[in-house]
Amino acid sequence: MDKVIQLWTDSGVYQMDGGQAFMLVTGLFLLYLAIAKKFEPLLLLPIGFGGILANIPGADMAVGTGILHMIYDVGISTGAFPLIIFMGVGAMTDFGPLLANPKTLLLGAAAQFGIFATLLGAVGLTDLGLMEFTLKEAAAIGIIGGADGPTAIYVASKLAPELLGAIAVAAYSYMALVPLIQPPIMRALTTEAERSIVMTQLREVSKIEKIIFPLMLLLLVALLLPSAAPLLGMFCFGNLMKESGVVDRLSDTTQNALINIVTIFLGLGVGSKLMADQFLDVQTLGILALGIVAFSIGTASGVLMAKLMNKISGGINPLIGAAGVSAVPMAARVANKVGLESNPHNFLLMHAMGPNVAGVIGSAVAAGIMINYLG
Repeated sequence: MDKVIQLWTDSGVYQMDGGQAFMLVTGLFLLYLAIAKKFEPLLLLPIGFGGILANIPGADMAVGTGILHMIYDVGISTGAFPLIIFMGVGAMTDFGPLLANPKTLLLGAAAQFGIFATLLGAVGLTDLGLMEFTLKEAAAIGIIGGADGPTAIYVASKLAPELLGAIAVAAYSYMALVPLIQPPIMRALTTEAERSIVMTQLREVSKIEKIIFPLMLLLLVALLLPSAAPLLGMFCFGNLMKESGVVDRLSDTTQNALINIVTIFLGLGVGSKLMADQFLDVQTLGILALGIVAFSIGTASGVLMAKLMNKISGGINPLIGAAGVSAVPMAARVANKVGLESNPHNFLLMHAMGPNVAGVIGSAVAAGIMINYLG
């Protein structure tokens, strides 16, 4: 009888508290979004599964010598995984749309307004006594507005490592939920006529332009802002491997095997921070709230800038401004989808990739500015 009682008291069901039960349901919901709704499954599936593993009572997989805790320590807290991811993203990026229409660089820059607006918001909430964030923590929270998970993790690891888990979860959650968050904002800020604007075909960009651009970008930005060099350097290195055409094996590995392996571990590591005792507190919920505000402001800023550019020069569909956040390529796909709803013959994907790629550059520069002045 004693053994039966011990077996029961050692079980996860007996040890489970309300918070763990809630987070297990949350993990299952993330898996539902990934599998049934196909919302960024490469991110949500490992994050959701990692969250389930982290909240199994008695398993201790996300603490001490648990596998999830080791993954987090090795790759996320050190900032290694974000840099490797950036190299992979660079290897999959085509700067052609941006080079063909350089004006879209302004849209990527405008979308970063959400980062700095949220920084001020976090500082304001602290002054009002509603939250307790230092300036470094406010900056790390604000970077969520760039909708760039690797950048958010990298900045948090440098400025606010104590908030890294919550910031990582918020950044990747909102990246995955781009198809839900962005369309209502885009429709609210544009008219049917604006959404129906057909943009002219982009010019063909030469190979030499694509080879020179990442080198010029790195030298220009890194020499002026060295703190942006790690993120932008890995991004440009990955792109140069792709565009040079002389290291196809390395480029293929970076685009596929390497980034896939790191994505698996990154997702599990982020999911490990969905532990109930760490996640269900006022500060984390405040970060999630500020994160959605940052992302929404970034989306709105990009759309409004595109509207202004269309008023000045014409021929620009304001929807592509929403792709100025650096959720590549999902934000561009969302802009294309919303455009097709208004005009079935309006294909905006390649046009939206310009500001989308510019957003990656913009978020890396914003991260460098934060680290340079606050790190």
